[in-house]
Amino acid sequence: MTDPLNNVHETVSAVYLSDSRRVLATLIRLLGDFDAAEEALHEAFRAALEQWPREGVPKSPRAWLVSTGRFKAIDAMRRRARFGALEEAGDADIAVIDTAAWADEESVEDDRLRLIFTCCHPALAPDAQIALTLREVCGLTTEEIARAFLTPAPTLAQRIVRAKGKIRDARIPYEVPARSDLPERLDAVLRVIYLVFNEGYAASSGATLTRHDVSAEAIRLGRLLVDLLPEPEAKGLLALMLLHDSRRAARTSASGELILLEEQDRALWNRDQIGEGIRLVEQALSSRRFGLYTIQAAIAAVHAEAPSADATDWAEIVGLYDALLGFDASPVIELNRAVALAMRDGPAAGLAIIDRILARGDLADYRLAHAARAELCRRLGRTADARGSFERALALTRQEPERRFLERRIAGLGG
Repeated sequence: MTDPLNNVHETVSAVYLSDSRRVLATLIRLLGDFDAAEEALHEAFRAALEQWPREGVPKSPRAWLVSTGRFKAIDAMRRRARFGALEEAGDADIAVIDTAAWADEESVEDDRLRLIFTCCHPALAPDAQIALTLREVCGLTTEEIARAFLTPAPTLAQRIVRAKGKIRDARIPYEVPARSDLPERLDAVLRVIYLVFNEGYAASSGATLTRHDVSAEAIRLGRLLVDLLPEPEAKGLLALMLLHDSRRAARTSASGELILLEEQDRALWNRDQIGEGIRLVEQALSSRRFGLYTIQAAIAAVHAEAPSADATDWAEIVGLYDALLGFDASPVIELNRAVALAMRDGPAAGLAIIDRILARGDLADYRLAHAARAELCRRLGRTADARGSFERALALTRQEPERRFLERRIAGLGG
């Protein structure tokens, strides 16, 4: 026979998984403080575990949790103020009857969007933006974030505390930017989401090439942003992440060794993700308000649609990189275009550009620049140059699968 108490506890757990970040976002709006809202959230769920078995699950669990959390927070503030002047303000707040209006669908979704923009405010340091977004928007624990980014948990915790303090002390508004400010502010949000994705897709260091839990959180954030704010570049970023992630199963061998794009088993690529990514790219391009992420997604789509490496339309990819350089003439994009040019016109054409980039002093400490140069030198039979560049890339690499790959390439050059 089913235990009703267990069923209620399962319901509370399910509501926590589905709605806790929504409830938190609304409590931050109502209370104006991250820490007070987190404490109120936990108090509300604790009350749910105690009261729902006796009183039944409320018709609107989310509204109940927001209302309960808010009252708990006001009670706590009253106690701290020793029933002084704050009590009168608290009484005025509690007089509001329509508590469900605090947590209706529209206001809650607006609150989630406000929370994303607050966590990614340009006044915060980039590493703080990432940590705060993963903690408050995604709900990852401090330990999970620290583990993902190979940062000591106390250091990560301090980073989050400082970010919250900056929001409080600088009076950073908890709001979605005005339309006139949206392009600049949206760019910060997209950048944070993409940085999170990249750390999961190609981990900067550690024993594994990828961290799927981290990249999955970035994709979830990207979906949330598109749902709440369907701007072309938000769609472009989601498309880019889906198209890259579609190759995840083919990027490493069963033993965890790195497999280059041209050698991957394309039957392992996730066709559902590719289909969704291509549709999003087409939507973003049709708006004519696209940017960097959409063009990068279009490049990924060309790779995804090619039945084999040899059948890839490298001319189209070079053209897309030319367009991308028009938005951002960065040396990394220039490097990627050089690699595509090498595939279209031969390794010597690509190598000439990479040598010019390195001669300028750009990307001197970028492992992928040296690895790309080494590969083109290898294809041209310039063994000594290839060895030197592979060894330079190896010295800059902190990720074990990449290190093993480069060691195999060096060994393959012979004596």
